[in-house]
Amino acid sequence: MSELNPDDLLILLAVSHTGRFTSAAESLDLNHTTVSRRITALEKSLGGHVLVRASGGWELTQLGGKAVAAAERVAAALAILAGDDDDGSPVAGVVRMSATDGFSAYIAAPAFATLRRQHPRLTIEIVAATRRASQTRSGLDLEVVVGEPQVHRAEAMRLGEYMLGLYASRDYLAENPAPLTVDEASEHPLVYFIDSMLQVDSLDAPRRLLPTMKDSLSSTNVFVHIEATRAGAGLGLLPCFMADRHGDLVRLLPGEIAERLGYWLVARPDSLRQPAVAAVVAALRDATAAYENELLGKTTHAG
Repeated sequence: MSELNPDDLLILLAVSHTGRFTSAAESLDLNHTTVSRRITALEKSLGGHVLVRASGGWELTQLGGKAVAAAERVAAALAILAGDDDDGSPVAGVVRMSATDGFSAYIAAPAFATLRRQHPRLTIEIVAATRRASQTRSGLDLEVVVGEPQVHRAEAMRLGEYMLGLYASRDYLAENPAPLTVDEASEHPLVYFIDSMLQVDSLDAPRRLLPTMKDSLSSTNVFVHIEATRAGAGLGLLPCFMADRHGDLVRLLPGEIAERLGYWLVARPDSLRQPAVAAVVAALRDATAAYENELLGKTTHAG
């Protein structure tokens, strides 16, 4: 190993957060060429590659993961010297995660607000998306997905489950007879995901309960499903923890149409060893457990 420049470690740390040289360059007020040159110098110093190109950007190699862990300690030490680390906590820096819209809004956001009060030097970025787990996780520290993921070089852990039910607005039911059977429900229009764009197999499964139901209004965003159902566009297949917050929505056929889906967290082992990521994961697990009754549709909120 030749002489190592700590600045190069910090540049690698920035790249690991975004998976892209350009984004890292912007955050460090450098240009793309300088970032590329410093990564090359770091690889020469360490005697191996720290990054490998993936479909979504750059991904850490095993050596790169070790280098990032060292970079985290360098960043923490610099923060102490700068007087920004009053409590000496290593929970600092940027953690970026992706999660579904509903999970992001009702579980992750409140949990992170509490976590940041405890660790003010922690910054959390949430990318709201409904998709299957990435095979590269480039630019992400962790993901929350629906359904058990099939991943490589990553750890997957179950966070909890939520219930998907069938709902209609009170105004819709005032104009249309409430279905008393699944066959009667199938005669109504459906509000749900766009079938051709749905990437998550677990979310496609509920359609088997209503195979002949025709789409009325479809969207990639579950908040659109909620509002469209409230507006009377049809019957919505909705997460109970979101729909039950609205007093103008009525759940239909709960004994026949009740699909339990799992939330899973995915992260690389090297990410989980970082104090900031570990703190975020712990906060998500605690928040999901505390929200269990709502997730399973056992608690009804006033509208």
